[in-house]
Amino acid sequence: MAFVIAAPCVADYSCVEVCPVDCIHPTPDEAGFDTAEQLFIDPESCIDCEACVQACPVDAIFDAARIPARYTDYVEHNAQYYRSVTP
Repeated sequence: MAFVIAAPCVADYSCVEVCPVDCIHPTPDEAGFDTAEQLFIDPESCIDCEACVQACPVDAIFDAARIPARYTDYVEHNAQYYRSVTP
């Protein structure tokens, strides 16, 4: 897993707009965006470009290998999101 979105996320879609491979979900045109408490990065399609990190207005995106200790649960939380939406 390359990058993880953690607790400070406010579901602002600035990161979605800059992602060159569309790996951040839900997007504004997907079901569930209006009620999403946070966004998630698809670990399979992320290309480690860091564009989302720069675009995040609340510094909520971290390299999974260097995520602050207080947010380590979000690595699994992110992976779980993709397990639940992938058939």
